[in-house]
Amino acid sequence: MIDCSQITMYSGGHRGAEAEFGKTAERWGIQEVNFSFEGHAIERDRGVQILDPDELDKGDVSMAIVSLRMGRTYAKTAKIRKVIQSIFHMVNKGHHVITIGWIQPDDTVKGGTGWGVELAKLFNRPVHVYDQDKKEWFTWQNSSWVADTPVITDNTFACTGTRNLDADGTRAVHDLFERSFGPAA
Repeated sequence: MIDCSQITMYSGGHRGAEAEFGKTAERWGIQEVNFSFEGHAIERDRGVQILDPDELDKGDVSMAIVSLRMGRTYAKTAKIRKVIQSIFHMVNKGHHVITIGWIQPDDTVKGGTGWGVELAKLFNRPVHVYDQDKKEWFTWQNSSWVADTPVITDNTFACTGTRNLDADGTRAVHDLFERSFGPAA
């Protein structure tokens, strides 16, 4: 039997998918770490780790590289830079990366969530996206998205996703945890 207290979920604690992942992890007795930074409002307060400027710098990357990789530009570079830096810490700590959002025609994922997905690809991490439009899970395999039914198999995993979580996305989170860890205690 899996001892969920020995598993850690890394996230950002934002409203929407990240908050739902956090509430669900707590229900299963999974440890939760939410990376944030000074002046950044988040919904989850369980396991918050405020990254200082030196820690944020460890996740620094040129916004030109982010824009090129994501195929779009970012207007609010000061705030988005810190968000991108904190996403680095989530993906760096979690072996498995799980997201909720929308896969775009260029195979990136919409929004800041997309940077977490791109980092997972770069770090060669298992990465899964629940696409809220298609109402289906996808896994990045052999440089393309493949329909899949993921299961969390590692003791550390990172979760991020849209702030606009819908009822199907919420159900996908709960089903994932039940499929991975059995019924909640």
